[in-house]
Amino acid sequence: MKSYEVNFDGLVGPTHNYGGLSYGNVASQSNSQQSSNPKEAALQGLAKMKALTDMGFQQGVLAPQERPDVAALRRLGFSGTDAQVIERAAKEAMPLLVASCSASSMWVANAATVSPSADTADGRVHFTAANLNCKYHRSIEHPTTSRVLGAMFANQQHFAHHAALPAVAQFGDEGAANHTRFCREYGEAGVEFFVFGRSAFDNRFPAPQKYPARQTLEASQAVARLHGLRDEGVVYAQQNPNVIDQGVFHNDVIAVGNGEVLFYHEDAFLETDKMLAELQGKLAKVGGNFQSVCVPRSAVTVDDAVRSYLFNSQLLSRPDGSMLLIVPQECQANERVWTYLQSLTSSGGLIREVKVFDLKQSMQNGGGPACLRLRVALNETELAAVNPGVIMTAPLYGSLTAWVEKHYRDRLSETDLADPQLLLECRTALDELTQILKLGAVYPFQIN
Repeated sequence: MKSYEVNFDGLVGPTHNYGGLSYGNVASQSNSQQSSNPKEAALQGLAKMKALTDMGFQQGVLAPQERPDVAALRRLGFSGTDAQVIERAAKEAMPLLVASCSASSMWVANAATVSPSADTADGRVHFTAANLNCKYHRSIEHPTTSRVLGAMFANQQHFAHHAALPAVAQFGDEGAANHTRFCREYGEAGVEFFVFGRSAFDNRFPAPQKYPARQTLEASQAVARLHGLRDEGVVYAQQNPNVIDQGVFHNDVIAVGNGEVLFYHEDAFLETDKMLAELQGKLAKVGGNFQSVCVPRSAVTVDDAVRSYLFNSQLLSRPDGSMLLIVPQECQANERVWTYLQSLTSSGGLIREVKVFDLKQSMQNGGGPACLRLRVALNETELAAVNPGVIMTAPLYGSLTAWVEKHYRDRLSETDLADPQLLLECRTALDELTQILKLGAVYPFQIN
């Protein structure tokens, strides 16, 4: 039976704005308060999805969240009509309104952790929505994320869904941004690689001093238990706390893996040699041949990696066994990074080609190609059980492009977030989107 890695990209929401909400994310903080272009952001993301579909890769779409999140503002004491809630929040606590308008759900690498059926005890694909409790604006996402994923992967014979972990610091979970899976074939048993920034209960692990370590070891272990993973099919590794303090807020900012290959920066991890040996040994036991590509700091500094998002790229397997790297335009603009990539692809190694995409709107808010997609390994039967409305096709691309052109603003500033009309625009757009994607009622305004 054939198997595939399907990339489900986040569709950028109508309230895409530069709120500067993510402390530790250099791009997010650097571009705070600038005016954004939601329409351009959504179209850039859709263009990437369509391009990968045209290249023969399996591609899906993950819907955005309802924003502003009026229910979240009500839980914080704002009352009245929806318009009055927004008006009061803008007047009394603008940072809370900005947080409630965040379109950060576009970065669906944080939506959940996914384990394919070949790895799990019950032979189903398992999803655990990430609690994202390190940042308030993201911590409010997981209830809707769970409903959307449930509507996409509804067949209980093939798919199992878990609620987010307890929303406390000890179980900080950032989803697939700190999770990679290695395997020989997507439908075969593999090794799941969980990367954490700190331990909540064991002080033997060093912690960063400047920026928060968002993912805990304990959260990673809990997800592995929920998914029924075998001990011999799991490897845990710690991020280098020094690189977290340089703006590497998730592992996918400093490393990316796919198939049997890990592409990583020399300074990405602690105890790197031990980790690589464990990955190699465990993958060999299930017939795989683990390989790694280390980018030396002498060629690309951590600062270069953070500013260009070299590692927040998509590493894709092609039929001939070679690898294709999807990178943002910022990699081409960075002389050292581009020189390294040219050398890498001309060396005849594992990564043979680099394709560049313009994702400026997302990049300015701190998310690149890898942030925009959630990877789900599926066999033929499981893929057939996915809601067909979310699988990218030429007609769907046309429908979504027309939908964006119809509903999205081409400029959004912080003051625009206080406009109650924005909420109505968002709800109107999302109501239509659920019909396009055949999701049913997944948003609070559709349910309540």
